[in-house]
Amino acid sequence: MPDVIPFLWFDNDAEAAIRFYTELIPGSEIVSIGRYPEGVPGMGGKVMHAHFRLAGRDHYAMDAGPQFPFTEAVSLYVSCADQGEVDRYWDALTAGGTEQPCGWLKDRWGLSWQIIPDRLIDLIRDPDPDRAHRAVQAMLSMHKIDIGVIEAAAAAS
Repeated sequence: MPDVIPFLWFDNDAEAAIRFYTELIPGSEIVSIGRYPEGVPGMGGKVMHAHFRLAGRDHYAMDAGPQFPFTEAVSLYVSCADQGEVDRYWDALTAGGTEQPCGWLKDRWGLSWQIIPDRLIDLIRDPDPDRAHRAVQAMLSMHKIDIGVIEAAAAAS
């Protein structure tokens, strides 16, 4: 069976991005970086092919110019065990980036991420539809997810 691996196209800063990601996320590493030969106009020395792992999962990246910027159509989802993890990833990834609604953000390279606590998923899937609705409504009012606020909203009657 073939592997299906995300491949990220960066304008010109793939190496800085993957170094940042692999330092931020535990269980991550850069496996290899191949560079364009110096004779390639405007690309000499930039990343032609990088293989890295985020939380043990393979990813590839390259510098290839501004023709195809990232959009929200594809995002990296970080499943967080608690509010501390949400805060840590949110603060690091929004530095130089932009906050977006419902736990989404764009990092400084324009890549979209979802920083989602596991507890949020439990609350929006609550078998009581009123509790689930209140949790969703609370989430819709946020950028960074605050699980305490969502739990309080779900518990309100």
